[in-house]
Amino acid sequence: MQKFLIISLGAIIGANLRYWIGGWIARIFGASYPWGTLIINLSGSFILGLFLTLITERFFIDPRWRTLVGIGLLGSYTTFSTYTFESVSLILGGQYWAGFLNLFGSAFAGGIMMLFGIYLGKLL
Repeated sequence: MQKFLIISLGAIIGANLRYWIGGWIARIFGASYPWGTLIINLSGSFILGLFLTLITERFFIDPRWRTLVGIGLLGSYTTFSTYTFESVSLILGGQYWAGFLNLFGSAFAGGIMMLFGIYLGKLL
């Protein structure tokens, strides 16, 4: 139950940050391109990479922080950060094919599935 509450707290913060930052960036750069999503995805990837490296290699802190920040906050802020971390971890671990397949396959296949979902949604 404790893990559930920790994830939930992080998710509340992450979702609200995503909403606030996305809106702020849209006001600055306009809404003709999804700058907010791009910046959120890139910043989430950077923060997750930095955070996980620091807590696993430099500062050995309570694992609940990984749950709060890594799963809850950043998982809600952007799942893109998790996807890129997992892909890069595979590559750095010598599993180049699997890492690049996940990295590019998820992006490409995700785009195809999005198009398929839109198409199907319009048919229904």
